[in-house]
Amino acid sequence: MIFWKKKKPAAESGSSSIPKGQTPVGGLAPGGIGSASPGGSSDSSVENSTGGTASQGTASQGTASQGTAGHDTADQGKGAVGWFRRALQKTTTLFRTDIRDLWKSDADGELVDSEFLDKLYAILIRTDMGPSMATRIRDDISDQYRSRRVHEEEVLGVIRARVAQSLKDRGGSLQMSASKPTVILVVGVNGSGKTTSIAKLAYRLQRSGKRVLLAAGDTFRAAAVEQLKVWSERIGCQIVMGEQGVDPASVAFKAMQRAVAEGFDVCIVDTAGRLQTQSHLMQQLEKVKRVIQKHVESAPHEVLLVLDSTAGQNAISQAKGFSEAAGCTGIVLSKLDGTAKGGVIIPIAEQFGLPVKFIGVGEQLEDLQEFSADDFVAALFTSA
Repeated sequence: MIFWKKKKPAAESGSSSIPKGQTPVGGLAPGGIGSASPGGSSDSSVENSTGGTASQGTASQGTASQGTAGHDTADQGKGAVGWFRRALQKTTTLFRTDIRDLWKSDADGELVDSEFLDKLYAILIRTDMGPSMATRIRDDISDQYRSRRVHEEEVLGVIRARVAQSLKDRGGSLQMSASKPTVILVVGVNGSGKTTSIAKLAYRLQRSGKRVLLAAGDTFRAAAVEQLKVWSERIGCQIVMGEQGVDPASVAFKAMQRAVAEGFDVCIVDTAGRLQTQSHLMQQLEKVKRVIQKHVESAPHEVLLVLDSTAGQNAISQAKGFSEAAGCTGIVLSKLDGTAKGGVIIPIAEQFGLPVKFIGVGEQLEDLQEFSADDFVAALFTSA
């Protein structure tokens, strides 16, 4: 088993160092990156099974923000809406183009008849919001405006109201344990953006003043372990790794042992990429959870399912399988900027009652945002 403590990372875009001795904003508990280790030294080291060490520098800590851990200032107010607009650009562009085609005359509006309603329904379906939501919106428009002329903004207002109502309370912040460590188990299929999402989450937490330990539990893929190691070096957080093919539960065991002993605030445990239909791998996931609970009985405090937005309706099938087998507590929706079907958030949140915790785009560490129904609706269903 390898314990990897990282050298000082290069400064990341969008973060700034907290001056020495200054408490992070928001009154977060001390012990983040840059604080002294349990042994009293602020230096970190690389440890391997032979017991050799090599001195490394201490990582820098980014500025924390007010409020919930991991919620930085970019999340606030209009900035968050702007972020969602960028993330949803492909979906929004398609939607706006289609919706404008319904209006032949801006001055007089369009008559709401069966043909209009059918065209509107087809446009909504193309966003991947699902037939249930599209039907409710169509019925709302019919009830309010049937046989009347309607303008684009009036229709958009109905859509925004219906979707916002559906997604109300479907977001949420991370559940942080009252005592250290908070344990986050991350699951998903290969290619979903799971490893990158873990890195973004770790970066976000460290910027809020949390001391984070990663557990590279996807031992079936050597590339996954190496990728997480590279991310940990960029972030400046520490990581526990195992040899390729080793039992993932053993990596989780070592990571939990260290997280408890050294007082880490958060331990994020990666797991082997798997399909929701692979029962033997789902059983292995249960083993990992049992090992975690031997160290912290209430853990894992979050089981986050990473879903690829570009998978469209297939993401719903994944959500169903994982929510039943892994006891998921929330969803991280990745690659939202890579699809014109961003409406898939709606049926996922509706059908499974799982809160969408985070939205991810791109490859930059800063490209992870807490989900907000209001910001999502404002960004997606706006007129040109």
